[in-house]
Amino acid sequence: MLHDIILSTTGGETILEWIEYAALAIEIIAVAIIAGAIIYALTHFLLKSIFQPESEGLYQDLKVRLGKALLLGLEILVAADIVRTVALEATFESVIVLGLLVLIRTFLSWALVVEIEGRWPWQPKREGEDSM
Repeated sequence: MLHDIILSTTGGETILEWIEYAALAIEIIAVAIIAGAIIYALTHFLLKSIFQPESEGLYQDLKVRLGKALLLGLEILVAADIVRTVALEATFESVIVLGLLVLIRTFLSWALVVEIEGRWPWQPKREGEDSM
């Protein structure tokens, strides 16, 4: 429906192209965040392990940094999928695909939280546990 309204306006194809570019830009941002965070986390890990080899928790710190980057990247990728589906391809099939993507990415996010915090997102925090 939104697709038809946009097309009925003057220059509708241009608007759809801009929406597609916006969704693509959001995806690029997500990939850049994930890639940048991986490089940063690995560099931080390697430098600390070289200059402070006796430092405890290096591996756990690496896992937390990578997990947070992946969580943020997944959230941004979901936003890109929503923009693309709602504005460009609002068909029953595309909404079902969007729902499956969101479901899979939500499961991945929960799995990352379990890996980082050692508990499910709905479980209470343990005493002395910091927030992500």
